[in-house]
Amino acid sequence: MTGKLVLTGFGGVRLEASVTGREHDPAVLLIHGAGQSRMMWTNIAQALVAAGRRVISLDLRGHGQSEWPVDGRYDYLAFVEDLRAVLAQLGTRPVVVASAFGSLVAVGALAKDASTLAAGLVMLDLPTAFDAATLMQAADDTAWDSRWLESFNPEGVSERLAAAAPAIAVPVLLVGSGPQAPENSGTVAEFVHHLPDAEFANIENADQSGDGALNALVLDFLERRLPRDAPEFRSGSDARTLRDAMGCFATGVTIVTTIAADGAPLGLTANSFTSVSLDPPLLLVCIANSSSSAAAMQVADRFAVNVLQIGQQPVSNRFASKLEDRFAPKDWIVGEFGAPVLDGSLCAFECERHSITDAGDHFILVGKVLKASFEARRDPLLYFRGKYRRLHFA
Repeated sequence: MTGKLVLTGFGGVRLEASVTGREHDPAVLLIHGAGQSRMMWTNIAQALVAAGRRVISLDLRGHGQSEWPVDGRYDYLAFVEDLRAVLAQLGTRPVVVASAFGSLVAVGALAKDASTLAAGLVMLDLPTAFDAATLMQAADDTAWDSRWLESFNPEGVSERLAAAAPAIAVPVLLVGSGPQAPENSGTVAEFVHHLPDAEFANIENADQSGDGALNALVLDFLERRLPRDAPEFRSGSDARTLRDAMGCFATGVTIVTTIAADGAPLGLTANSFTSVSLDPPLLLVCIANSSSSAAAMQVADRFAVNVLQIGQQPVSNRFASKLEDRFAPKDWIVGEFGAPVLDGSLCAFECERHSITDAGDHFILVGKVLKASFEARRDPLLYFRGKYRRLHFA
């Protein structure tokens, strides 16, 4: 399947991409360098599709079929925000494969939350100099219209590169050519040595997508680190895979609270929570038998489930920690039915115990809702694949 994709970049700029491959195959997003267009990727795109990948080749602003913005914004930040906007619109986390200046753009785009935007990153010939003259030469070498470089501002790009490395917590492949292999080149060396999960390779003409050796290198990396076949869990083994699979179900985050027999407030973070019934009004939450609050929760007549909003990530961390006094901050009150209710939550359900059921290493606590209150103007704190997330409206 081949088609065209029109996307919206920073400031409403129209960006164009071509799409090749089957819709549900793992996605690869190709980002060209300065003075190039998506046409440079033709050969490697064909190789990726043949290997079972869906390929999206993007034209950067002012390149190829993408728009020349009337405001003249061609600074580094504009390119970075374009890519972040594109990644948010794709509906999948692709592997980003970028060349030269496109690699700098990819680093900037993934510097904040790489694992929520991309599955991996491949950088070809990451530049060792970050100035307009270097990029102008790249454009001249390809006989490309380089008007956009007139407003390119390289200030701060080197600093952004160095600061970004620790945050790019996805598999990374850096490919250099000749003496400028990534591990040998100045600022780049400083960058790559701080990447959490990086591999390095040296190949001639690393930025030439028609090179068969380069295609093989990229495909090998993808198959080893980001294989097409999904991991499988078989009963009785590989609990990590089961845990990761369960983590693919996005949930909210709650804190379950009660008052112990000695009058002390108790609470713990839980995301295994759901509505059970409206008539009668029932909900359930699953609590680990190993929790320090488990015994008190099993005998509590009343409890509350506090659903957290996006600003309460520190609260979630506090109640998931081993702190003895999780209620030390005065950010809670005793609710109408005797259980602690956290201030500022998205919603709170005050309950009486309805039933308890043993369930492996957890128990299922079912509560009858006595009172529910919520604040509709807040957004939820989400949890997906072991990390906190937030709503995104494309």
